[in-house]
Amino acid sequence: MKIISFDTDNTSYQMGITDDGFLLHLYYGPKTGCDMDYSLTMYDRGFSGNPYDVGNDRTFSLDVLPMEYPGYGNGDYRSPAFSMRDSSGVQGADLRYRSHRFLPGKYGIDGMPAVYAAEDEARTLEIVLADETAGVQVTLKYGIIPSRDAVTRAAVIENISDSTITVDKALSASLDSLSGNWDIIHFDGRHGMERLPQRDAVRRGKISIGSRRGTSSHQHNPFIVLASEETGEDYGSCTGLMLAYSGNFKAEAERDQYGLTRTGIGFQDEMFDYPLAPGEKLETPEAIMIHSDEGLSDLSQKYHALISEHIVRGPWQHKRRPVLINNWEATYFDFTGDKIVSIAEQAAQLGVEMIVLDDGWFGARNTENAGLGDWTVNEEKLGGPLSSVVNRIKDLGMQFGLWIEPEMVNEDSDLYREHPDWAYTVPGKKPVRGRNQLVLDFSRDEVVDAIFEQISAVIASADISYIKMDMNRSIMDVFSRTDKVQHYGKTMHAYVKGVYRFIEMLRQRFPELLIEGCSGGGGRFDAGMLYYTPQIWCSDNTDAIDRIQIQRGTSFGYPIQTIGSHVSQVPNEQTGRIVDFATRGIVAQAGTFGYELDLNLISDEEKEEVKKQIADYKKYWPLIANGSYYRLHSPEKDTETASWCFAAEDKSEALMSAVTLDNHCNNPVSYVRCRGLDPAKMYHVEPVLGADTQPLELSGQALMTVGLPVPIIPGEYKAWQWHVTSKDTDNLNNKEN
Repeated sequence: MKIISFDTDNTSYQMGITDDGFLLHLYYGPKTGCDMDYSLTMYDRGFSGNPYDVGNDRTFSLDVLPMEYPGYGNGDYRSPAFSMRDSSGVQGADLRYRSHRFLPGKYGIDGMPAVYAAEDEARTLEIVLADETAGVQVTLKYGIIPSRDAVTRAAVIENISDSTITVDKALSASLDSLSGNWDIIHFDGRHGMERLPQRDAVRRGKISIGSRRGTSSHQHNPFIVLASEETGEDYGSCTGLMLAYSGNFKAEAERDQYGLTRTGIGFQDEMFDYPLAPGEKLETPEAIMIHSDEGLSDLSQKYHALISEHIVRGPWQHKRRPVLINNWEATYFDFTGDKIVSIAEQAAQLGVEMIVLDDGWFGARNTENAGLGDWTVNEEKLGGPLSSVVNRIKDLGMQFGLWIEPEMVNEDSDLYREHPDWAYTVPGKKPVRGRNQLVLDFSRDEVVDAIFEQISAVIASADISYIKMDMNRSIMDVFSRTDKVQHYGKTMHAYVKGVYRFIEMLRQRFPELLIEGCSGGGGRFDAGMLYYTPQIWCSDNTDAIDRIQIQRGTSFGYPIQTIGSHVSQVPNEQTGRIVDFATRGIVAQAGTFGYELDLNLISDEEKEEVKKQIADYKKYWPLIANGSYYRLHSPEKDTETASWCFAAEDKSEALMSAVTLDNHCNNPVSYVRCRGLDPAKMYHVEPVLGADTQPLELSGQALMTVGLPVPIIPGEYKAWQWHVTSKDTDNLNNKEN
């Protein structure tokens, strides 16, 4: 058996090519230092078919062997990564190895997001598989970034026949694990409660999650973790599969009859039906795989580093984001230019750096029922051109941002009246509305270009520093007027690529512009969108206590500095909950930080708190952005207190935060145990927030083993924060008792 092998700093990946050209998966995990083909076993398995090439050898069956890119059509009856039909409707292909090569640098994907790296930081492996009879060639691409322990995967499917073939399923990555008891951790939810971790044992049968909504969705995130059943935050084997894609997707985990676990992620295959004409190619989105043998925290931190350094691009990649205030929850549609300036005046006095004008500044947009698609400034509402409002804001020393929703249109709009064919509607059928709006066909270049010209003209007309790009409904009634025969999967993939092209054009036209992604909050929070927007509005739910859960779940895969999080008013608009101003600030600090309220309406005491929050955020930003993030509590076990921390890579400091979730008579004491410190060093513990705590001198061992007691005081949802700094002159190994 011929071995194909490569390493990252801490892991190895191996494949084997049989004499008959079958590409088997041998191993992915910590370095072993040897070939792993010894782990394959051959037995006669009843009802598991045998390839014709092996003659009478009934011990060789692809139905029981680990496959690198399993396809339907060669005797493997488990979930395929790839399936197709030829022009006569015959299902399946028998993909065999043809060639492979290693190349310097990291491959890219045309019109799609992908991990990037300098040529000396990465390598690319290409493996060509083909079935000439079926008329298909599949090139598997692997990006190897050793210093990040990352392996990326994508597949290029090409029609090499002289007639049309149809791709029914195309995953980006498939991973077979020969043995072990595994859990799948996935992140489900709903609008306003996104990315809540769900952990399920992978038993006989299949667990499948995904989206058919046109976006990666609030309901499921395109990121899963395969973890051994004993894996926790600090220990255990775990492998992440993350899809850098913002559209329909599928992730699945299946345990077969003999205990092999197959995990995969890629395009959603339901209604995929993707035709390829002779010579035409389909390139799958990129899957990002990282393995850790040191638990979920280490896996998360590796994803954070990879996304921060090799996904996010542009001038805002490492720059602190301006502290902003958004007018939406303060005014909704009911505002004037003077009202916006009055909010900005108070905000500027308190240290806020930017104001964002949300929905309602354009067209006849005074409700959700009209105006979308007409991206011209409503000068009557603003009391003049947009530039006049922006200049008044600039005179206050603040920056200015705008909300847009370019993919949407209202039927009550000039755009729809002129171009009804630009919206997704099925001829002869009343459309399904969402938020009283329809979806524009962004699979068509002329639609994307027309919307871009409108919006870019507005941005160019005034000194706009920031754009919040929203998308507020799921997609239905997919019918593109450019195609005589409708293929849902092809149109939806082209739609996603159209969205990417729109944002990339904005980036090229306005290179200093800060763009925040949004889809009803977190309905499109994925690595694909982070390639184009360095931050994403985490959730439309701004309730601080709910946000603790939402932001915790998001942190499993995504860096803190990409998470849009703000302090909002109370009672909270979504939940009605009343939470201390200080607590709301601590939660929002674990994100890009800003405000969603009218600061004219808060108390003088709260205004002083705003000043402190902004000063603290600026002070601790380097630690928040560049430190290692640790989840210190488990919602299943720690029901009284939520806690998290940021620790410097050199273990010199940490920022610990805690919020009480529940309060009872005669409460037990909760202890917050820090992580990421040097157990042999002494640290100074300085309270940042919480009047009932005092400065302490403690060892790293004490802080990580026993931790800090959270004071018991009356009231709900109280918050504490401590800044921990090392005392370099003290070392426990040399300190006298």
